[in-house]
Amino acid sequence: MTARLHTTVDGPADAPVLLLGSSLGTTGAMWEPQAAVLAKRFRVIRYDHLGHGRSAVPFGPYTMDLLGCELLRTLDDLDVPWVHYAGLSLGGMVGMWLAAHAPDRVRRLALLCTSASLGPPEQWRDRAATVRAVGLEAVADAVVARWFTPGFAAGRPDVVATHRAMLTATSPAGYAASCEAIATMDLRPDLARIDAPTLVVAGADDRATSVEHAREIVGRIPGARLAVVGAAAHLANVEQPGQVSRLLLDHFDERPGDR
Repeated sequence: MTARLHTTVDGPADAPVLLLGSSLGTTGAMWEPQAAVLAKRFRVIRYDHLGHGRSAVPFGPYTMDLLGCELLRTLDDLDVPWVHYAGLSLGGMVGMWLAAHAPDRVRRLALLCTSASLGPPEQWRDRAATVRAVGLEAVADAVVARWFTPGFAAGRPDVVATHRAMLTATSPAGYAASCEAIATMDLRPDLARIDAPTLVVAGADDRATSVEHAREIVGRIPGARLAVVGAAAHLANVEQPGQVSRLLLDHFDERPGDR
């Protein structure tokens, strides 16, 4: 079956591939602050999750297995044998699944503002039910309030508005089905199997996936290291683009001995 995920590709065709996974309720456009600088060094592939952006919106609920398998199918469709992978929030969850279940496809891994288990399940099922019933406007303000620190939101209302519009343009059915994937997710038993060199990035002010979630991931992935970005909430790559770009460039600069 042909891949159902929409992708955007930038950078030299012969460069190492860096695959970027975005957060719940956004598209690959979330990575715009990093795209140009990363594309100088990598072939950057941004994708929209199933149910998001211009990707297919099959009936839910979704599971992390489904989201991960769709991504593998996309890599096969693009004839990409392996990637470096950076994912934020839902993108990080899919990245952990990918690195654990298809380790030969992930050379280096970066996990940003994410969690291996994000309960309680009822909150995700309730959010899914609300969105299916009345749409994303019902949850948009509360979600976006966790994406940015108050100071950034006050100083950059244009950026906040852009990302809020991205959220509300998401398919309610796709968003709800993705919430249900998070509700049933527990990647913690898989983390010890990840052998890709891993960087875990947390936003110091992230109320959606706190630094404690990052520390748990670091404690379970052999050799993983933690970086905390100050003055950043959940979309740390948007709020602190320079810091995050530097962290990613440094991490994905392959060292001798990398497989």
